[in-house]
Amino acid sequence: MTGLMDPDGLEAALRRIGAERYHNLHPFHRRLHDGDCTRDEVRAWALNRYYYQSMIPIKDATVLTRMDDPALRREWRERIIDHDGREAGDGGIARWLKLTASLGFSDDYVTSTRGILPATRFAVEAYVNFCAKRPLLEAIASSLTELFSPQIIGERVSGMLAHYRFVSRDTLGYFTARPHQAKRDSDFALDFVRRHALTEAEQAAVLAALRFKCDVLWVQLDALWGAYVAGAVPPGAWRPGDLVQEDGV
Repeated sequence: MTGLMDPDGLEAALRRIGAERYHNLHPFHRRLHDGDCTRDEVRAWALNRYYYQSMIPIKDATVLTRMDDPALRREWRERIIDHDGREAGDGGIARWLKLTASLGFSDDYVTSTRGILPATRFAVEAYVNFCAKRPLLEAIASSLTELFSPQIIGERVSGMLAHYRFVSRDTLGYFTARPHQAKRDSDFALDFVRRHALTEAEQAAVLAALRFKCDVLWVQLDALWGAYVAGAVPPGAWRPGDLVQEDGV
């Protein structure tokens, strides 16, 4: 930063971070969506990504506790409902479990998180801790990766349907609602940041928060590449062939 920006300048700087650092640029993203992953690599991605998805409502709950304005809380709690659902079997987490089940994992194994990579756990928990401990403005700014997610979701769904016979629109159902939800959420968060980042220090902090969130997403793909493409699976993590039922998959 070289000085205080107006809201449009701040938004442009945030969008540049996405253009330069969002995880659609990661080689594993390209490998997954171009059809170059093995079935086991897709399994590893879905298994590890579950932990991120499952912790999002917990992260959002930590943010909610620091909102004094009931209108803000009403808006923010929709994010929790999106993932947890309004009843058992509803919501994004349940739809993600439908994907992992279609890939041969039992729900008990997935939800136990026993097989996830250490780097996945560290990155996701760092994000939850960030949102719990940092100022509200920074926690909200860190969610602005949602500005860029509709593009990656479109690439993910079209690419996986085109290249992998073992997935379907039904098993990728998690992504059906996400573009609308992400647009709603990012519109709210961007408006909040534009209105409340009023000093150079605050603007620098929100830019750093978004860079941090991009790093959280990037390092999860780094871990998948190292373990399942390069073959350096760490002790305790899921290994191809373990706890997978091929029948019916």
